[in-house]
Amino acid sequence: MSQGYETSKTYLLNKPEAQLDYPFGPEAEVYKIFGKMFALLYHRNGQDCVNLKCDPQEAIELRDVFDAVQPGYHMNKKHWNTVVLNGSLPQGEIERMIDNSYALVVKSLRKGERLGLEARHGTQAIYGSAN
Repeated sequence: MSQGYETSKTYLLNKPEAQLDYPFGPEAEVYKIFGKMFALLYHRNGQDCVNLKCDPQEAIELRDVFDAVQPGYHMNKKHWNTVVLNGSLPQGEIERMIDNSYALVVKSLRKGERLGLEARHGTQAIYGSAN
């Protein structure tokens, strides 16, 4: 696995209360918050990739700006992007996309789950710059 894969994996696992699951087998790491997926990290066709949820308009903009950002592989292409971890994107940009994906999923949680998460970790840790 690439450095970008390992760095992204560590970053994903450090999101508040993130859980790692393997519902699609050992080759696909699914990162969830309260049972809802916010990232899928995998290796395909010789490349490390991460699928991340995204605002539909921003998803299109990111695809236009970065060659490494593509419509989500095996996902709803309106709401998910695949990011190829080939070193062409700065790690900070990948982490920003991870933060946004996590925040979008947290915002979709039931009110009690969301408020509890915010109370335990603070809104800055949950939403960061995506707030």
